[in-house]
Amino acid sequence: MKQLLKRSLFEAASWSGLTPALRRMFAGRAAILMFHEIQRDHRSELMTGTSVELFEYLLKWLRQEGWEIVDLETCLERLATDPRPRRYAVLTFDDGYRDNVSTAVPILERNNAPFMVYVPTGAPTRTLQPWWLGLRELFRSRDTVTIDAMGIRFSCPDFEKKASALRKVGEWVHEDYHRAAMLVPTFSKAGLSLSALNDAYFLDEDELQSLAQHPLASIGGHTDSHPALACLDVLSARSEMIANRNYLEKLLQRPVQHLAYPYGTAGACGPREEHLAKEAGFSTAVTTRHGHVSDCKPNHFGLPRIGVGGQSDTRAAFEARMNGVQSAVQMLLGRT
Repeated sequence: MKQLLKRSLFEAASWSGLTPALRRMFAGRAAILMFHEIQRDHRSELMTGTSVELFEYLLKWLRQEGWEIVDLETCLERLATDPRPRRYAVLTFDDGYRDNVSTAVPILERNNAPFMVYVPTGAPTRTLQPWWLGLRELFRSRDTVTIDAMGIRFSCPDFEKKASALRKVGEWVHEDYHRAAMLVPTFSKAGLSLSALNDAYFLDEDELQSLAQHPLASIGGHTDSHPALACLDVLSARSEMIANRNYLEKLLQRPVQHLAYPYGTAGACGPREEHLAKEAGFSTAVTTRHGHVSDCKPNHFGLPRIGVGGQSDTRAAFEARMNGVQSAVQMLLGRT
């Protein structure tokens, strides 16, 4: 219901002519965009990533609307030193999916667009436990799915029911990240291998090394095992950051200065994690909290991002986020 209300408000802002005013009030000088998968067959993946069509559209839209696509370091430097009212967009990709290279890179090359890929150690080493991929595979491949930890049996014979069920279970995990481990018996019972999903979806070490050589690419850290850092004790959270950075620097033979917190919500990372990231030697750290970068001296260890993709994303919704309409809607709905 809330999603429907949001979409209605986005469309109302567009046809009412309020967008320029909202842009002046709520949009910042910079936006860090967050992607995961860039999917050629968006529907077969239950529309969990960003479609190629939307990805190509938004790059064209950014250019047309006067956003300059730059790397993260350039963005922050220009915000601090350039008084002109120019707008900057930074493109970031989380987790190190193989389609970031096979699908996104050719499009990025055509647009001469620099980009950052944040990689957890467990993805190229094949030790990651990507519960979100396991859930997607369950619902893609079955018309009936029982999630034992929830005590719920989903009947999902068509696309809409599969997508809805996947969304509900994902929301259940995001309410308490300890629940991710509770899905393991369900995956085992279904004969589903998370290791095989690592192989199918994530870059391996050779591919990551090759990507790091690309002139448009930067590689950032994303912790060792992709945990919600706030759920860990201090020593474990610090180790997750440092071990990941050390692994990537040894593999790639170059400094790794930037970090993305896994999950990145207020409940998954906060002031403690910001302090740890700085202490670990990173220069910046990005969250998944929605927002533009408007201050010339933003908090480099709690940078907001604008997410792109998912089942309900559209061109209009993307434009609304970039123009500050979503921030206005969130204020209207009483959300922080």
